[in-house]
Amino acid sequence: MDGAAGLPAAPSVFGHLRPLKRMLRMFLLWVLALAAALALALYLYLRFSPRMGADPEGARLERILSSPNQQDGLFRNLQPTSMDLPASKMLTLMWEMLRGGNGREPVDTIPTVPFDRAAWGMLPDTGWALAWFGHSSLLLRMDGKTFLLDPVFGERASTFSFVGPKRFNYTGHMSVDQLPHIDVVLLSHDHYDHLDQGTIEQLLAIPAARNARYMAPLGVGAHLEHWGVGPGAIAEYDWWEGAGLDGVRLTLVPSRHFSGRSLNNRFSTLWGGWVIEGHGQKVYFGADSGFSPTFREIGERFGPFDLALLECGAYNADWAQIHMMPEETAQAAVDVRARRLMPVHWGKFNLALHPWKEPIERLSVAAGQHQLPLLTPRIGRIVTMEGPDPSEAWWKELR
Repeated sequence: MDGAAGLPAAPSVFGHLRPLKRMLRMFLLWVLALAAALALALYLYLRFSPRMGADPEGARLERILSSPNQQDGLFRNLQPTSMDLPASKMLTLMWEMLRGGNGREPVDTIPTVPFDRAAWGMLPDTGWALAWFGHSSLLLRMDGKTFLLDPVFGERASTFSFVGPKRFNYTGHMSVDQLPHIDVVLLSHDHYDHLDQGTIEQLLAIPAARNARYMAPLGVGAHLEHWGVGPGAIAEYDWWEGAGLDGVRLTLVPSRHFSGRSLNNRFSTLWGGWVIEGHGQKVYFGADSGFSPTFREIGERFGPFDLALLECGAYNADWAQIHMMPEETAQAAVDVRARRLMPVHWGKFNLALHPWKEPIERLSVAAGQHQLPLLTPRIGRIVTMEGPDPSEAWWKELR
């Protein structure tokens, strides 16, 4: 007999699947809800976190709008510079950065030299001296005045304080409380590996920097004010503008780069390098830049330089127009007419896909081909204009 004759019908296989389908729907709803919550949290963080800084407004924005180097309120490089990457390429690069790779970070702890504040205070008031603290952070003394360049003493160079590029292991990291008296905090642009909220706030709390002046490209002062720097302590400059400080002349010069600390404020503030001129001595801090004809123009206007501090690291063929290859760094030093080159922007953060030692290894070869003297002191060591050459290939002993 069949079901029509009164026997119970066979259970449908689809009936057993209904609970599974409901569970799957609930799981998908939870996933969507979690994704929405994370997206909202990210938006709120990027919108309201103090780490983002602030966008220029009011009189500061009006000055930006009067600059010949902007268009519709956004700054532009002097040379056509493309930063567009296909979405597929961007995802590939992000994955490569996240998964890491052999040699991108040192296995060994980098031995550093403890900064000697007492020795710094006894330096003569003539000529220049410097101390490098990894990446682009350093102290420069010129004719008795001390300049703190692009100080980043925090643990990460990142939008977030808890995730992102973390500094390499050093035997000793420089900290704000070790600094000598600071006359000027000199900033090149607002990227996280050059401008750190925590470091700026710490500077405001120590006597050594309490009365320091802040000199920066146009618009960067909005971040500084947002973090507590008084507006009277901030001076902002357009390209080829500058100011004097007791006989030391500082001029902001163009670089080929970009700016922005959030998703929607790229190009809203200016970027650049600095020419520091004393009595008979000149130092050029190139900050971040792709290679460009502007190096030759800087050399013609201000050179020759006793020392050029030029970026050497965080490069890649996919963003070669905004960061130089090591061979281009050597050529840039030749173009600005530098008597000596010191590479910066390396040795502290993993910001690209190359091994951590590759920049200095390639640059050493290129500088030799140009017969260009390299200055490569250990991190933290004080270097003086007339002192013995402190250069050594300290990286070779490390893995």
